Amino acid sequence: MDRIRIVGGNPLIGSIPISGAKNAALPLMIASLLTSETLTLKNVPHLADVAQLARILGNHGVDLTVVGKRLGDNGDHGQTYRLRAAEIVDTTAPYELVSRMRASFWVLGPLIARMHKAKVSLPGGCAIGTRPVDLHLQALEALGAEIELDGGYVLASAPGGLKGAHIAFPKVSVGATHNTLMAATLAKGETLIENAAREPEIGDLADCLNKMGAKIEGIGSSTLHIQGVDELHGAEHAVLPDRIETGTYAMAVAATGGDVVLEGARPELWQSALELLRNSGVEIEERENAIRVARNGSGVGPSSVETEPFPGFPTDLQAQLLALMSLADGTSTVRETIFENRFMHVQELARLGAHIDLKGDTAVVTGVKSLRGAQVMATDLRASVSLVIAGLAAEGETVINRVYHLDRGFERIEEKLGQCGAEIERLSS
Repeated sequence: MDRIRIVGGNPLIGSIPISGAKNAALPLMIASLLTSETLTLKNVPHLADVAQLARILGNHGVDLTVVGKRLGDNGDHGQTYRLRAAEIVDTTAPYELVSRMRASFWVLGPLIARMHKAKVSLPGGCAIGTRPVDLHLQALEALGAEIELDGGYVLASAPGGLKGAHIAFPKVSVGATHNTLMAATLAKGETLIENAAREPEIGDLADCLNKMGAKIEGIGSSTLHIQGVDELHGAEHAVLPDRIETGTYAMAVAATGGDVVLEGARPELWQSALELLRNSGVEIEERENAIRVARNGSGVGPSSVETEPFPGFPTDLQAQLLALMSLADGTSTVRETIFENRFMHVQELARLGAHIDLKGDTAVVTGVKSLRGAQVMATDLRASVSLVIAGLAAEGETVINRVYHLDRGFERIEEKLGQCGAEIERLSS
């Protein structure tokens, strides 16, 4: 099993290209199930989760052609995927595939919408909370699907096709919004989704669906209007830049010092985190298609924040923020409101010398003058990169175990950081 070795203490100086967003690429790939024509996606990142979803879609009959299979083939602009589901050969998404990645559950909506039936395993993914799929199933039932749970599978059917409905989510759910939005594009009549998630990745999916012939209004708001159509066609779409990767590298610069330009970053995608960094004393300069992040010899100020659905502070940056606030001049509080079990990285950060006390859903972080290198273990995707940030800032050597989590969501992280002066390498077992 691979490990990552970091010798900390080097400021980051240079530029880092921001990859396409994993959280946008996955639902966009799944949208290929909605049409028999070719969906071309540009700026698809080289990630383990993307490759896993490609295997899952192949099981349903999606033919995939990839341009830029090898690193460097397509510069820093990711891969181009051409996906074509001319014929759905299997409407079952088995446990051995779905259990490896939670987002693969989102094939349920498109399969019901196009094929009027589906058998999809209940999902797996990171162990950061229960994250039930009740909202997905309730929304699909409102659209006319008959749902049955049997042996860990969702059995769904809609013999006459889906029908438009008024759906009001009792709480915001990114996954349920993705699933419902895709299903509603082929439902008969109009669908109104209220309290829809507003994350940029939702808007990216909606933009792509409209290019495919869907009729979606209200993009970017919490109320989506979808007029169902008989069929969708092929289209070409570029995956938006990854706001979580952007925020992660910005926090790495803030933790280590230095001056880095994040190429391709879009500030409107992560304004809440950007403002937090500014308020903590980090220099942020917004440029056309880029963001410059810099910190001189002065320290980082403390912050108090709670995770919220977009446009609030994202839960996917919570672990990285804890690593940064561990070095702040003062006490910070970070409240996690999205997932009930997303502080597993705290004990690993403590091994590096961080002072973090957990009080229910809130982490109280007392900043220290310096962290020190240690052996640590990644527990999930975002937790793993928080250890990278801490290791970059720590004195001495840090070795991070179980880095396969990193490969799920961060493209070429050692290369990108190494080009900016970090002493970081992958150790193969």
